[in-house]
Amino acid sequence: MAQLVSDFIVGRLIAWGVKRIYGYPGDGINGVMEALNRAKDKIDFIQSRHEEMAAFMACAHAKFTGEVGVCMSTSGPGAIHLLNGLYDAKMDHQPVVAIVGQQARMSMGGDYQQEVDLISLFKDVAHEYVHMATEPTQVRHLIDRAIRIARTRRTVTCVILPNDVQELDYAEPPHLHGTVHTGMSYSRPEIVPSFAELQAAADILNAGEKVAILIGAGAADAADEVIEVADLLGAGVAKALLGKAVLPDTLPFVTGSIGLLGTKPSYDLMMDCDTLLMIGTSFPYSEFLPKEGKVKAVQIDIDGRMLGLRYPTDINLQGDSRKTLQALIPLLNKKTDRSWREKITREIDRWWKVLEARAMKPAHPINPQRFYWELSPLLPDNCIITSDSGSTATWFAMDLKIRKGMMASLSGNLATMCPGVPYAIGAKFAYPDRIPIALVGDGAMQMMGINELITIAKYYKRWSDPRLIIVVLNNQDLNMVTWEQRVMSGDPKFEGSQDLPEMNYAAYAELLGLEGIRIEKEAEIAAGLQQAFAARRPVVIDLLSDPSVPPLPPHISLKQARNLTTALVKGDTNAWDIIKDTYNEVIENFLPHHHDEHA
Repeated sequence: MAQLVSDFIVGRLIAWGVKRIYGYPGDGINGVMEALNRAKDKIDFIQSRHEEMAAFMACAHAKFTGEVGVCMSTSGPGAIHLLNGLYDAKMDHQPVVAIVGQQARMSMGGDYQQEVDLISLFKDVAHEYVHMATEPTQVRHLIDRAIRIARTRRTVTCVILPNDVQELDYAEPPHLHGTVHTGMSYSRPEIVPSFAELQAAADILNAGEKVAILIGAGAADAADEVIEVADLLGAGVAKALLGKAVLPDTLPFVTGSIGLLGTKPSYDLMMDCDTLLMIGTSFPYSEFLPKEGKVKAVQIDIDGRMLGLRYPTDINLQGDSRKTLQALIPLLNKKTDRSWREKITREIDRWWKVLEARAMKPAHPINPQRFYWELSPLLPDNCIITSDSGSTATWFAMDLKIRKGMMASLSGNLATMCPGVPYAIGAKFAYPDRIPIALVGDGAMQMMGINELITIAKYYKRWSDPRLIIVVLNNQDLNMVTWEQRVMSGDPKFEGSQDLPEMNYAAYAELLGLEGIRIEKEAEIAAGLQQAFAARRPVVIDLLSDPSVPPLPPHISLKQARNLTTALVKGDTNAWDIIKDTYNEVIENFLPHHHDEHA
């Protein structure tokens, strides 16, 4: 019996090591769906509630496993829905393959129902490789190249399958002129710069008296090497958001996150250093890096296109972070003057006291920082933390202490709403014995996250540990944008655009057979978290949060202060609460726990 094209495609994916596909069905991809059903004991199809969520799950799979993530959709609207999740993968340099259905070949060009020019649609997000199958002997190299290019370039690729091609008999390409014969093997190369380049980098780093290191997700496999380099150079280490889990925050020289959601020690580290070493990061905000020309700088990145992009670095080393650092370490001299390191350590210790003091400030009903501060020590050692964009990302960046063995991620360069919940789902399928914890704002939860609670309810009984925890910051406000309106534009809160409808997320979770925990007072936080971690099913924590607690950047410019004042003068509805909360937050920078002296 002849093998259908759809069965060959599924078999080829299995041979490449693909364990599961995230997606949603439709008649444009029915042939492949039927083949997946026939091979269901060898590959898993995970049905999301929306194709965008499927793409986020595939991106999460790639981020947390290092493997290729695969998502699938039908033609037309289904394909269109994939785009946002695929852009998230593209912009965070994750290998994701999209397999997309299309109308029959004979109808194309006829303005047929759901006919969309998919090659043009995906040409940007999958610009490294997007092709459509037009006959059976073509699909072998389309699948092989899509996976290999996604892995090699760490990017998104796309294969488009007309529905009639899926149902044809598969045929191997004949041994003729004009045919293509691909194989499946791929080994990641070890890329290390030349000795001369390494020595030049070492000369700069050895000469520096105040060395700062900035790491990103590209340093994930080089934690031990980063620690050794930092020790040799007496350096402090700041972390871009995507690199939050690379090093534990318990290390005394780790200054924490950098940027708008960063810490003051990270800001001071960059402003005061005389030498900068960037490792595996594409951190975009130049105002949080040293002024151009002030420092000598070295950058390490596997992608040569990213070198010298964010700062005019003196030495650019294209190479694998771990292997490059291993080759660099013997060339580095251990600095005997540790005064710079000691200063950094003192500032970090003081900063954690500042954050604790901020977290303990009363708010109405709950200070979100208080919740994150109490959550931090209760995090399981091997948990996987996902965060959505918005103010929840601020508290994720600042208040959570990452420990060794944890993983964490969010939408970095796209900074889109809604990946928090599907990231956690993707993480859970990849590591069913670990506990994912999604930190989500109510805006993202209402937009799409709440739908994926249904997905969790559908699948959780198959997980070896059924726990998956979603924390919703329920403040009925699109909080980050509200603060951006105030601080960047000097405009008061626009209630028509910012207010969200009231929703009891815990009660909704219970309707689905999940566990719902509603926390309405700060005194309930500890018990609520203990209940969540002791549960034997997925949990939604509905946290009633104060929207007036300001997500303060590490450095407040005069312009930002003026804009906030202008917004309040114009009649912001929460003006008095904002004044009190902002005063309390700012004063803690200078006098941590100053209100506790007479307690």
